[in-house]
Amino acid sequence: MDTEEISSRLEAAVEKLAAMEHERWAHWQRYVHSVGEWQSDGSLVIAPDLVARWERQIATPYANLTEAERESDREQVRRYLPVLKAALAR
Repeated sequence: MDTEEISSRLEAAVEKLAAMEHERWAHWQRYVHSVGEWQSDGSLVIAPDLVARWERQIATPYANLTEAERESDREQVRRYLPVLKAALAR
């Protein structure tokens, strides 16, 4: 398989991967909303300890995350592998 064919197959997988990414994002947002406290004006307040943890993770390069945090990221990436494998196996 040449580079052009690989590129073509991967591009065809983009829509499936984009749908998966949207579901991943929606799942995360459901979680964030579930741990927050809804206010009467419709805003959402998130506990300071969660905000502090997420801010630390945002500011931390992947290589400096804890092993558990890196494994969580790996778990998310592994969900994409079947789509990529299928795209390359055709």
